[in-house]
Amino acid sequence: MKILNFGSINIDLVYRVPHIVRPGETLSSVSLTTFAGGKGNNQSMAMAKAGTPVFHAGKIGNDGEWIVRHLKSAGVDVRFVRKDPGPTGHAVIQVADSGQNAIVLFPGANRTITRQEIRETLAHFGQDDILLLQNEINAIPDIMKTAHKAGMKIWFNPAPFDSTITDYPLSLVDCFIVNEIEATGLSGVKAGKAALSALAGKFPKAEILMTLGSKGAMLKSGTQQYVVPSPKVKAVDTTAAGDTFIGYYAASVIRGFPPKQCLTYACKAAAISVTRKGAAASIPNQREVFGQ
Repeated sequence: MKILNFGSINIDLVYRVPHIVRPGETLSSVSLTTFAGGKGNNQSMAMAKAGTPVFHAGKIGNDGEWIVRHLKSAGVDVRFVRKDPGPTGHAVIQVADSGQNAIVLFPGANRTITRQEIRETLAHFGQDDILLLQNEINAIPDIMKTAHKAGMKIWFNPAPFDSTITDYPLSLVDCFIVNEIEATGLSGVKAGKAALSALAGKFPKAEILMTLGSKGAMLKSGTQQYVVPSPKVKAVDTTAAGDTFIGYYAASVIRGFPPKQCLTYACKAAAISVTRKGAAASIPNQREVFGQ
């Protein structure tokens, strides 16, 4: 079984601020730091740090080559990362003293993926391989349909959520990985167990994995439902906590752990990540999470 993460690569510009800027307000930042980011990049990095082989597909501009080198040095297979003549996607991130964040995305090269590149990439994968997707790249419906024809299992993290997602071929998805906002957007039901049940009813063939931030996570798989709390920590920066959770959940599944244990490890990894600054830089290694 192989994992292909077809996802975004961003340059994160992180501004430390006393509080998230209000409408009409001008606020001086305490610091500016540049990190490798993007939900796709972060999730691939998390899987690699968890000791799980992962292929990453996506696009960068000339200014993003350093991120690809960073992925490769962590153990991610980057043969399917292509280059666009325009700029790499980037994110402007405010991180408040409370640890909360606010993010503005510029998609850049992430939105220049072609059908030919999709076909060429997915030709290397097949039956029961896992395709992991987020919502920061273009052509997701084409990627889903092509992967489904190849027999791949499709895991979809619909983040950031927008109204176009409801037009995607979501019946092809084998596992939805959502937070409370995304669960509400997909189900039309306010978050919590009600949203989880609503999503399970809407997509009965799919697993539904819902993250609850500091409260932990829930998983509904067929007739089974699991709830796991998150370790209590003091948050410094919540950027990439969800990506860390997804990467470690995927790694735990590949290692063959039972569902509740997969949730436990994923929650532990995410909890560790929020005690550190940055996105990919905050992701713990496998020894910190698995103890090996």
